[in-house]
Amino acid sequence: MKDVSALKPPPFARIGDPISQVSTPALVLDLDAFDANTQRMAELARRHGVALRPHAKAHKSTAIALRQLELGAVGVCCQKMSEAYPFVAKGVLSIHISNEFVGADKVAMAVELANYVRLSVCVDHPAQVDALGQAATRAGVVITVLPEVDIGQGRCGVKGNDALAALVDRISAYACLRFGGLQAYHGGIQHLATWEQRKDAAANAAHATAQYVQFLDARGIRCDVITGGGTGTAEFDVSSGVYTEIQPGSYVFMDGDYGSKDWMGGWKPAHSLYIASTVMSTAKPGLAVCDVGLKGVAVDSGLPVLRPGDHGGNLQYKAANDEHGILQIAAGDRQDYLGSRVYLIPGHCDPTANLYQQYVGYRRDVVECIWEIDARGLSQ
Repeated sequence: MKDVSALKPPPFARIGDPISQVSTPALVLDLDAFDANTQRMAELARRHGVALRPHAKAHKSTAIALRQLELGAVGVCCQKMSEAYPFVAKGVLSIHISNEFVGADKVAMAVELANYVRLSVCVDHPAQVDALGQAATRAGVVITVLPEVDIGQGRCGVKGNDALAALVDRISAYACLRFGGLQAYHGGIQHLATWEQRKDAAANAAHATAQYVQFLDARGIRCDVITGGGTGTAEFDVSSGVYTEIQPGSYVFMDGDYGSKDWMGGWKPAHSLYIASTVMSTAKPGLAVCDVGLKGVAVDSGLPVLRPGDHGGNLQYKAANDEHGILQIAAGDRQDYLGSRVYLIPGHCDPTANLYQQYVGYRRDVVECIWEIDARGLSQ
């Protein structure tokens, strides 16, 4: 019997090959659109004198984070402690954990990371401060702490001046903790349907944030950093006069949910991320079945849609099973689509990216790079 211990599948993509030869399903990245998106957001922040700290949970790739840093980003946001490790290992030296965490294992990770990077974290309860302060004191490290304030999301974050003051006072009780400012993020307004709705909601969020800043200022406490915002409100956040830093993530890819919104005269990022898929069956009249189902695309923000113009608009993704995507063929179209390539725009890019191991970057339909999604699955 042959030795099978070294058996592994062949590479699904090779640099220099046509994108049409990439084995599917694959997460492919139009580098021209990606470059335009990353450059435009960097310019937007720079023009308004606001720091850009992109959210790495959107792409989970150190290669993309390093591109963002090259364009002037001050660091990245991570949503979970373990997610930060690959970025630190590749030289990202400023990490903001834009989420609360609880537990000795998470606190230990924070203390360990603080030995290597400028680390800031969020809190919304005094017990979180105590656990972090005690561990940091024992380890001899300094960690920057940003209380999160609830500016309308109704999820995490303290509400009210008294609760905020209690957190700031608790932080000041530990020499190893540094009060850094405020985390003020309202995720719900990022996805409002119209430009005007997002503009008004962003103004309300900025106003709520400003009230907290003014309260602290009256107590002689300065907020060096006021961080928040996202892709859907970035153009308003940078001009608010409140935020010193923004945290957009999805702008690098522009998924189906964001793409369906009204952006009026503002900048609308281009679609750069697609799922390359192949029609694997046409056994049923009026239907084509492709090889991207629930294990290849997140559907929490709706089913994927085909890239505009592909196949004359005659195919529509109608249902997702584990391994199969059901495509409806337009009435009157008699073409046999077996073996045809389709490019899908995922409804939600963040959880979709977490399903893959690599991005295949292409330019003018030729594979130019293959980037690891090296923080995928790190959710502790």
